Amino acid sequence: MTAWLAGLGVDYSIDPEVLQGKRLDRSGWEPHGEPAAVVFARTVDDVRAVLRRAQETRTPVVARGAGSALTGATAAGAGEVVLDLTGMNRIRDIRPADGVAVVEPGVITADLDRAAMAHGLRYAPDPASLAISTIGGNIATNAGGLRCAKYGVTRDSVLGLDVVLPGGELISTGRGTLKGVAGYDLTGLFVGSEGTLGIVVGATLRLRTLPEPTATIAAYYPDVETAAAASVALAEARIQPVLAELLDEATLAAIGPGLRTSGSALLIVQTDGGPEEAAAAAEVLRRGSSSLRHSTDPDSLLHARRQALPAIEKLGRPLIEDIAVPRSRLAEAVREIGVIAKRHDVPICTLAHAGDGNLHPIIVAGAHGSPIPPEAHRAADEIFALALELGGTVTGEHGVGVLKRAWLEREVGPASHDLQRRLKALFDPYGILNPGKAI
Repeated sequence: MTAWLAGLGVDYSIDPEVLQGKRLDRSGWEPHGEPAAVVFARTVDDVRAVLRRAQETRTPVVARGAGSALTGATAAGAGEVVLDLTGMNRIRDIRPADGVAVVEPGVITADLDRAAMAHGLRYAPDPASLAISTIGGNIATNAGGLRCAKYGVTRDSVLGLDVVLPGGELISTGRGTLKGVAGYDLTGLFVGSEGTLGIVVGATLRLRTLPEPTATIAAYYPDVETAAAASVALAEARIQPVLAELLDEATLAAIGPGLRTSGSALLIVQTDGGPEEAAAAAEVLRRGSSSLRHSTDPDSLLHARRQALPAIEKLGRPLIEDIAVPRSRLAEAVREIGVIAKRHDVPICTLAHAGDGNLHPIIVAGAHGSPIPPEAHRAADEIFALALELGGTVTGEHGVGVLKRAWLEREVGPASHDLQRRLKALFDPYGILNPGKAI
């Protein structure tokens, strides 16, 4: 492996401590063995050189950004080379008049948003991990986030990509304009492909006008089903919030006891359509609520939501599930998740992007470092089955990775699944990119 790496002219490491640090992602899934090396790409040419050599030698490559993946998509095992893209972290251009940014894959999501704000603009996708996750990782999983209720997921903000294919060929997809329909949508194909078709080395992204004023409302409810129903009532009233975040009693307890003083479930709603829209939203949310308060500070009520996952992780090893159901069936979904938790006697903390029906039922699966108990696996399987039964999906924004591969064919059907496998073989005939992931 040393000779393999030395001829590339790219920084690398085979130090056991470095390998161990790049072996896992935030999912906690543990592959067999350790990766053979970590290569630190700084330029497009670095990536091209690695993939050219990898295809020649049939060496598997796992692309990695911040390692915040929640399905095992960036975990690397025996014989694999980790391609670390965090050094490709430059914002190449922001064009305010066009509403466009051009960035490298290692740019931190929050850094791009801050840079856009200096021009009165916003990068709309904002996953809970935005302070650490990278644009490349967001593109790989088609990440969502809090604001996606109104502004969509990552795919809705990606206009074009620069991608290195297995073998080192560099292609560009899409364009730098807000509209364009020439040819097949290869950009959309790469978004959400989890590094299995090519490696994203550049992205042209849509920016949006920074809205003001923004109103944020915190509504407490006696139970999570009532809170979920309130989020549906917003849609029925034709109110489109920027975000609608739901936290159940278990999640509130994990964050801190002070959050449960006003109710057993919290719905945080943010609007950006002015005072009339905010007043209309408050009127809807007030029905059935035990407490309601307003804020004109858009971040004042969101801190708790962003602290939810770190707080739950302190309780034990989390199985971070990610289903989505039709918005009209959200209350039914959260009710049934509670039934599943009781049936298997496992703690489940449920939080949700309620504005688009995306739930995160997080199973606390024993102590960190211990095997996941069988009842936790059974609960997860029932949650996936529930999602499909309600007309939903087994993943709304985290991707398939390793942990959900067994469910993919059940969701998309055998014909579609076979077509996806054939697409993978077309782009990556030797199967060197992120093998065993996504499909």
